[in-house]
Amino acid sequence: MIRVLLAEDHATVREGIRLLVDQQDDMQVVAEAADGRQALDRAAALQPDVLVLDLNMPGMSGVSAARALKGRTPGIAVVALTRYDDSAYVQELLEAGASGYVLKQSASSELLKAIRTAAAGGRYLDRGLARPEDPHDPRRRATTPRITERETEVLRLVAAGHSNKDIATALNISVKTVEVHKANAMRKLGLHGRTDVVRYAVLNGWLRDP
Repeated sequence: MIRVLLAEDHATVREGIRLLVDQQDDMQVVAEAADGRQALDRAAALQPDVLVLDLNMPGMSGVSAARALKGRTPGIAVVALTRYDDSAYVQELLEAGASGYVLKQSASSELLKAIRTAAAGGRYLDRGLARPEDPHDPRRRATTPRITERETEVLRLVAAGHSNKDIATALNISVKTVEVHKANAMRKLGLHGRTDVVRYAVLNGWLRDP
């Protein structure tokens, strides 16, 4: 029996997932959580086989929760559940240690496949996703772009709504340098415009976590 912990802040959605999972002969929901920190606490206490994790929850972002969980309890498989199909988010979750990535708009069978695959030690990506480069593939590791510390600083400030001039003043660099760092970071992460930057920031907890 696959023991599943559900982490989703919308009660109605959570109830629907519970009903779906509990109808299966080979899995059951052992607990629920309404935010990321609660999910971490219950995962540590109950040691489920799989954590189904919404990426956009109060208290702690899904990406931050996935990273923390893998650090504390690496034996628990994480299946990310989200409406975001951007390849940058998929790669970020794979880097954080997730075993599955499922879109909320997909058929329920996708989630069930992901749970079973993750519980068996495999990795499952929703069939509705464009296939990203796997950051864990040793053939790609050396060539996978990574943003620098400075590019991260700039992108965080952009997401928080600061202008290029304000960022230049805060970091004691020129406006032109800010523009270069921002452009490089967005290119590496596959982000297109401020909306993508803000979504990326939310998923990484930049606008929410302390």
